[in-house]
Amino acid sequence: MAYTLNKRDIMDKTAPNNSTKIINGRSSNILNWDDVRFSWAYPKYKKMLANFWTPFEINMSQDIKQYPNLPDEEKDAFLKIIGLLALLDSIQTDYAGKVADYLTDSSLNALMIILAQQEVIHNHSYSYVLSSLVSKQKQDEVFEFWRTEPILEKRNDFITDGYRAFAEDATVDNLLKSVVFDVILEGLFFYSGFAFFYHLARNQKMVATSTMINYINRDEQLHVDLFVRIYKEVLNEYPDHDTEELTQFVYDTFREAVQLEIDWARHIIGNKIDGILLQEVEDYIKFYANTRCKQLGYEKIYPEITKNPLRWIKAYEEVDLGKSDFFEQKSRQYTKVNFTDNGFDDL
Repeated sequence: MAYTLNKRDIMDKTAPNNSTKIINGRSSNILNWDDVRFSWAYPKYKKMLANFWTPFEINMSQDIKQYPNLPDEEKDAFLKIIGLLALLDSIQTDYAGKVADYLTDSSLNALMIILAQQEVIHNHSYSYVLSSLVSKQKQDEVFEFWRTEPILEKRNDFITDGYRAFAEDATVDNLLKSVVFDVILEGLFFYSGFAFFYHLARNQKMVATSTMINYINRDEQLHVDLFVRIYKEVLNEYPDHDTEELTQFVYDTFREAVQLEIDWARHIIGNKIDGILLQEVEDYIKFYANTRCKQLGYEKIYPEITKNPLRWIKAYEEVDLGKSDFFEQKSRQYTKVNFTDNGFDDL
């Protein structure tokens, strides 16, 4: 049955503060963190707040010096991946707001607002990087790649079509399917791009940009976990939607996403980037497809891939910014710095 979703009331005087359901329930819409439906919401809120950062805190001076000396292949990949990330984070901001409208629970609405704000910061970071490194004309060109790169357009349409189905017809089924597309966007489509930036950092290139990418990577991991929790809570409340058809949709959609991401990796990285083996990147994409399927509660779609083939990348993906700086290998605390004297060493 295609249950239509109802938007959350701005206020309901007769409803409890603690929502009755995750969607299509009732709630006063008054947020009291000590009276919310989901026990995991407040810890998630604290973690997302702890991740707060802004692009201004990254000193780009060394990257500015290095960028002109990058090989043309690395420059091309650098700019096109930034163009990809800018498009995806732009639509992600809007999607989070659309989902928030239908979440009955006010704590989950609050988490979505924080998520959307983080996506705005991500998008700002791409402008910040480009304005530091290239002309305004080139920056504008990069922000038009989503229109001019056929491979990029194809994979972006894949996501936007999935989101649009939910935006135009808000049903439980379309919400669940849109979350699958979200997990692909935030938990798979970014990852070959992330690997490229971490590869540069591994070779002491464009370290400031790669640090910013790490902050984004860390945020996206939290975002994936939030949407996975929402997905599972919706299925828990609407078990009749936990069907073989949905399972097959998840597998089919992930397989298509993997092929699109591999096509993009072949186009943008191929055998052009010294030190990156394309086969390892392709297996890395499949590894994360397995990881995301498992998070959603399904079996691996590539059982032959049992380990992360880019073992070195774990040092970049799993950085605790309150413990160790993986670029400088020294202890540091993530604290705010003066924006007028924001050297990278002071972070």
